Amino acid sequence: MTEIQAGHARRERAKAPASLLYMVKRLELAVRSRLDEVVRPAGITALQYTALTVLERHDGMSAAQLARDSFVTAQSMADMIRALENRGLVRRERNPANGRELLIHLTDDGHDLLATLAGSMAALEERMVLALSSEQVGEFRHALSESWRALSDRG
Repeated sequence: MTEIQAGHARRERAKAPASLLYMVKRLELAVRSRLDEVVRPAGITALQYTALTVLERHDGMSAAQLARDSFVTAQSMADMIRALENRGLVRRERNPANGRELLIHLTDDGHDLLATLAGSMAALEERMVLALSSEQVGEFRHALSESWRALSDRG
């Protein structure tokens, strides 16, 4: 391949659309940044918010399961649970079926905090899909779920 042909090939690759992996990561970073802006005044992080919303949907999880569903390591989750417990947003209780295991529960204060943030989160989600029709939003939601399922071990 001549230098001219190589330059032409590079320009053609530069014109190609960005990979989906790149676009998903770019969206994730934009969402994370906006989440941080919304939750910072409440004194929590985006990762803590994620953990609280996981508990809102599935209260009484083990720390290990909460870590997996919140996309953090077990060590990070242990630190996060301590911080959230110190704020009174979660509590730990022994699992009646397995006395050695502690289950994490959302407290009333945790529910109240999520309720306080609900409007801002809905507005953020609305902003993210502003250019999409309601049908496209449904398709987007479905495509994200199917893409996650294809790459997860839960599929």
